[in-house]
Amino acid sequence: MKIRSVFLGILLLAIGFTSSSCNGKPEEPLKKIKVQKGTIKAQIQSTGIVEPRNRLEIKPPLAGRIDNILVVEGQNIRKGQIIAYMSSSDRAALLDAARAKGEEEVKHWEDVYKPTPIIAPLNGFVIQKAIEPGQTVTAADPIIVMADHLIVKAQVDETDLASISLNQKVSILLDAYSDKQVFGRVEHIAYESTVINNVTIYDVNVIPNSVPSFFRAGMSATVNFILGEKKDILMLPLNAIKKIGDRVYVFVESNNKGKTKYVQIQTGLEDNLNIEIISGLSATDEVVIPTAKMLESLQSRSGRRGPINPFAKKK
Repeated sequence: MKIRSVFLGILLLAIGFTSSSCNGKPEEPLKKIKVQKGTIKAQIQSTGIVEPRNRLEIKPPLAGRIDNILVVEGQNIRKGQIIAYMSSSDRAALLDAARAKGEEEVKHWEDVYKPTPIIAPLNGFVIQKAIEPGQTVTAADPIIVMADHLIVKAQVDETDLASISLNQKVSILLDAYSDKQVFGRVEHIAYESTVINNVTIYDVNVIPNSVPSFFRAGMSATVNFILGEKKDILMLPLNAIKKIGDRVYVFVESNNKGKTKYVQIQTGLEDNLNIEIISGLSATDEVVIPTAKMLESLQSRSGRRGPINPFAKKK
């Protein structure tokens, strides 16, 4: 009889343990965080490439040989400036024949038969010197490649396009110079989209306020379109709030220790980490980081009862 009693006690303990395990683990202590003051800068991030706004290949007016190039890569040049001299095929052949007769003969024909100047058609700078002196060229061979201004061509997802506007402020970080932030503005938004990896994107031209000397065509960049910035405002981390439709809620500890209640708040600007608190909380308040169980309960009640008002008086 005694053995049966002991066995029965062990069996009851086992059932109790199993029942406790099925009910889940004991709830972890609530994690709390205080409302803080800080700065929020809302922005849309995209990738981009440094490109010339207008790229121009300067080609010779005729076939021949390049005598001299007067510019170097990166040099600023003005419209009408002579950037190179060349000899036509006839002049080059004549000078080669004159060299067999001596320097005096060469000098004579150089004075009589002048070289052809190649002139810059616009203001800009040299981004590539494609030919060296002494090389023969045709009228289809570019000698110098010019650009009027370096810009960043960003690729913006169509879902973000509504937040982009002309002259909007932009910050630029080149992959090669990630510690040097460059500011600019939106100059142009493409009217036609392109599809890349099944995603519809639009090209947005961003012009730097001042082009740094380290900018080079072809560089990769991260482009941040600034939507707004607020300083010294109340804010919370995004994981401390719950959005349901157009409503935003936080959880606060109730008078019963260990229990929580939800409070509807009004929010404003947000970035990737924080969100602005406009009303519903003060600088001295403390909120609870919601658990999965709390979020499930809030979602369930919102679906059953419509708008939630935890302060509504019971009839």
